[in-house]
Amino acid sequence: MEINDVLLQDLLKYAKIDDIDRALAYIEMSKKLEKVQKIHPYAITPPTKEGGCYQTCYKGINGKRKNIKAPTEKELWEKLIPIYFPQSNLDKFKFSDLFQEWLTYKESITSSPNTIMRHRQHYRRYFEKSALHDKNIARIDDLFLETECNRIVKSFNLTRKEWNNVKTILNGMFDYATRKHYLQTDPMEKVRIFVKFWQVVKKSGSTQTYNTQELQDLHLYLDRMFAETGDSVFLCIKFNFLAGLRVGELVSLRWSDIEGNRLHIVREEVRNQTTNSYEVVEHTKTYQDRFVILVPKALEILHKIPRESEYIFTRDSQRIVSRQVAYVLEKYAQSQGMEVKSSHKIRKTFASLLNANGVPIDCIREMLGHNNLSTTLGYIYNPLTESETYELIKNAL
Repeated sequence: MEINDVLLQDLLKYAKIDDIDRALAYIEMSKKLEKVQKIHPYAITPPTKEGGCYQTCYKGINGKRKNIKAPTEKELWEKLIPIYFPQSNLDKFKFSDLFQEWLTYKESITSSPNTIMRHRQHYRRYFEKSALHDKNIARIDDLFLETECNRIVKSFNLTRKEWNNVKTILNGMFDYATRKHYLQTDPMEKVRIFVKFWQVVKKSGSTQTYNTQELQDLHLYLDRMFAETGDSVFLCIKFNFLAGLRVGELVSLRWSDIEGNRLHIVREEVRNQTTNSYEVVEHTKTYQDRFVILVPKALEILHKIPRESEYIFTRDSQRIVSRQVAYVLEKYAQSQGMEVKSSHKIRKTFASLLNANGVPIDCIREMLGHNNLSTTLGYIYNPLTESETYELIKNAL
């Protein structure tokens, strides 16, 4: 360790009273002060009147400048130390501590409790028993982090998509740590994955969509049940084969969302994992609104529904929830002796039918509300029966 003359004199002074720990702490603080003086980008302004304060500013975690004052310049610099080194002893600040602090920050800026719950679940599954959990964050370099990341991918046989979900936590934590000046650099920026991701064989259209024959049978069932009960949940399902909405968006539709032959998608239903209740929030999954084309058949369905509430699909004037939609599909599958195809399969059927009939893939992406085309491609399957597929190939060749 290199110690300048001033620090050496202080060390000797403390040594006379046999307090080497205080001396080392003083040296550490002096080194931090020297670093702060090098990296602090703003000027120190002296007081403009007698009894005034020295002042400067710094960037808060939200990126906005904040002022800070002190009676003397020395005290002002000392006040800046905990801002650039918020943890007085980073050797005691573990990866697990950083996760909890980051999660508290994340909770304050997101309106989705489900997101926070998933982060906790992922942390328990992938990090709680890893070498990262008890590691001091000041001692986590990019090579150590890279080793652990590759081990996690390999040990859990993660797909690329699953790894990206896990990586969201690491990216968020270390970005937070650098912005709080716990770390000088973000080690995640240099991490590379060298092991092979688990290759998922794409499922077939027979399990992921309703083919044309199944679709015809299901519509007959829905029509019959609506005629017998007058329950709009059956029309709700028929409608979604023509709109391709997320089920949370479907059951949150209001009459005011209809604008001519377009449907404005601006909100969704979410399940509160804490209270186990269904709630409507004024945003979509991607926090972006969009418009969906209402074809004539979709408008015909809407004209059959009485306006009992601000919501389109209701039962006894109460909004239908997504669980009720799932229940109808389960009962139908049971009556047919077939595997249940969830409400999400309706969305995939919608996308696949559009694709099979020549609708441009980017138009399908917009209708589904996807940001990335690759996500939309994952929704495209063959929705035709074997005989229809054979005829299509025969005609093409």
